[in-house]
Order: sequence, then C-alpha cells, then structure tokens
Amino acid sequence: MTSEMNCNDCADWLHPYLDNELEMEMALRVSQHLVQCPACKSKLAELQTLRDGLRQNAPYYPASELLQRRIMPQAKQKTPSRWIAPAISAAALAASVMLYIATPSSQDMLTEEVVSSHVRSLMEQHLTDVASSDKHTVKPWFAGKIDFSPPVIDLSDKGYPLIGGRLDYIRHQNAAALAYHRNKHIINLFIIPDTAADSPIRTISRRGFNIVSWHKNNMAFEAVSDLNQQELEAFAQMVNQP
Repeated sequence: MTSEMNCNDCADWLHPYLDNELEMEMALRVSQHLVQCPACKSKLAELQTLRDGLRQNAPYYPASELLQRRIMPQAKQKTPSRWIAPAISAAALAASVMLYIATPSSQDMLTEEVVSSHVRSLMEQHLTDVASSDKHTVKPWFAGKIDFSPPVIDLSDKGYPLIGGRLDYIRHQNAAALAYHRNKHIINLFIIPDTAADSPIRTISRRGFNIVSWHKNNMAFEAVSDLNQQELEAFAQMVNQP
C-alpha cells in the first residue's frame, strides 16, 4: 500500500501528473491525495485551464521580413540554393510531427487515465464503495456524491453481473465507476460528464487492456478490461442500448 502524500509533496508532482509523465506508483499517490484534498484538486484544475488556454489561444508570430533577410543569406552560404526550400519544408514537417507526437489528444489522455484507474482498482482491491448486484441499490448510492446521474444496468441475465459501484477521479473531476465481471475477468465502466456530441463505439488497446469508448447523453463512457475485444464490445453494446 502506498504512503499518504501531503500538499507540499503533491504540489511538486502536479505538472508531471497533468502531463501523464509519472510512474504508476507516484501517479497513484497523487490521485489518492487529489480525491481527499479540494485545495490541491483546485490547483490542478487551474493548471489544466492554463495549459488549455495556452494551447488554444497562444499567438503565432510569423518571421518578419527583416528576420528573413538576415537568415536567408546565411542559409544560402551554407546550403546550395536548390536545397534551401526542401530543407526548410522538411524541418517544418519534422517539427509538426514532433509537436503532434508530444501533444496527445484529449481522448488519448482519457484512455491512459481510465486504464491507470482500472489497474489501480485491482491493485488496491478497491473495486467498489457500494457492493451490490442490485441496480436499485447502486444507482441511488451515487445521489449527492456526484452532480450527474449515471445509468446503472444489471446484465446478470446476459452473463455480465454487476458487482457494485464506486467514486473515481478522471480527467480532473469526479466520475462514476461501475464494476462488472465476465467469468474471471473484471470490467470497469467509467462514466464522466462530457458535453461532446454522441459518438459510436470505438475500441482500442493499451498496455494489454481493451478499451471501448463512446459518448451519449452528455456523458463519456469508457469500459476497460483484459476481456477479449468481442465480449467487451458486446458488453458495451448492451450498456449503450436505448
């Protein structure tokens, strides 16, 4: 079991935590502290807002004509003229590729978070805060703990029994996590408020786990398991039914 983290320690790790650069054990300690500490959670939200604002609104300044006149003669002296344009184009392309690689999409970041939370729930043996296969017990439990109402579906008759639910912390906000099992495999279904438009089911794999994602009714759904892709997609289809 990892040791508790104080606010001073947490402050040192917020930036790499936000950028998904921490090893699993340290990310777990930071995540645990954030669940219990509104002040540090608020600092993390401020960092997220600042970073998003910089990415979206940072000004772009093209090189001035004076700067171009200063640079181009030096480039011509060192590089044959017919290679200048291709070299600049190649450099620009390489920079663009590096920027794309270094800046993961919000969906990629969400995927990494839910996989880490899935692994953490198994490591800590903390699948549920409310253990019940009765949806009428699990769904009301979330009332007052989160500001949205997650759909809770019992799929026991389909071979995917509900284990229970718990609170989690995904994408810097409270999330609902529902635990199911299929034979000897655990499925974590994460439900997060999201204003994105409804989207169809999408399946990817990360770190040996399958992840099925979709958006519906202003919520993002992320089902994670080491279950095979076909059975996990079948689970997602049943959850996603009207």
